[in-house]
Amino acid sequence: MKKIVLFGATGTLGAYTAIDLKENGYDVFAIGKRRSDNSFFHNNNIEYLSLDIVDDEGLKKLPTNVDSIIHFAGTMPAHMDGYMPKDYLRSIILGTYNILEYANRIGCKRLVFSQSIADILYLFGTTEPILPDVERRNPEVGDHSMYSISKNAAVNMIEHYYYQYGIKRFILRLPTIYAYHPNPFYYVNGIKKWMGFRLIMDKAMKGEPIEIWGDPKSSKEIVYVKDFTQIVQRSIEAECDGGLYNVGRGVGVSMEEQVRGIVDVFSPTRKKSVISYNVEKPSSPQFVLDIKKTQGDLGYIPKFNYREYLIDYKKEKEKQFFQGLWGTEDNYY
Repeated sequence: MKKIVLFGATGTLGAYTAIDLKENGYDVFAIGKRRSDNSFFHNNNIEYLSLDIVDDEGLKKLPTNVDSIIHFAGTMPAHMDGYMPKDYLRSIILGTYNILEYANRIGCKRLVFSQSIADILYLFGTTEPILPDVERRNPEVGDHSMYSISKNAAVNMIEHYYYQYGIKRFILRLPTIYAYHPNPFYYVNGIKKWMGFRLIMDKAMKGEPIEIWGDPKSSKEIVYVKDFTQIVQRSIEAECDGGLYNVGRGVGVSMEEQVRGIVDVFSPTRKKSVISYNVEKPSSPQFVLDIKKTQGDLGYIPKFNYREYLIDYKKEKEKQFFQGLWGTEDNYY
């Protein structure tokens, strides 16, 4: 049984990944900054340790017989109330350095890392699939600028440790990964707002009118969390040395398809939301990712199309599997 140490285990992607790996027979050691996980991981036969990855002394307490390290820890703009860019430098750059030193010290030769899609924002706006190994750039302005600078610095360090010490690296470039979490809010430039798709779902469940802004044909990647966890598992098992991989389905879903799918799945049968259009409003960002390398190197085959994601998402919302870890929606409103 392979031993996996997972940093960032209490976050959305970390928690889903930990449970998925455990269910697939891996020995998972979960690490999060939260002092308490409310016994969630213990109840799922996973050991949990509260640890700040900036604490290099704390990392010395971790297991030494480790097959793979998964690094999803670090401050994110979506969770930042206000603007504190130093938190990115601290948690992402210094934290990643500490994890790399930990991996090298114990002889672990495989690392899975979550890279931000902000490094290719300059290529958005086209229907041409964006290749994984294009030039990585930082947005010059906005709340993702210092975040992307830190993420790119972390990727550069990871590449150095691959060439210097032979630590195989599987760097996963992530668009929004759609997954159920009871919190429907996030932060944009430090200001709390509804997540767009969650607001549409909320209106659909109430049968309220929904307005599509901008170009209804503008399309983007919609990736479900259970396809993401598949890629993580394939990264752990891959025989290659890794590299940078796009996480996606390789096809875009138009804004109109997104809204109509949500209405179809979430609106009450007798009170379907009425859809209207407002082309004067800004369109959603348009992009699609080339996933040929992800498929070729890792053997990845997407399992969830857009409608299948919505149906499974609805089941996850009803099941409330992660309630012990994250609470319920009432805790966030």
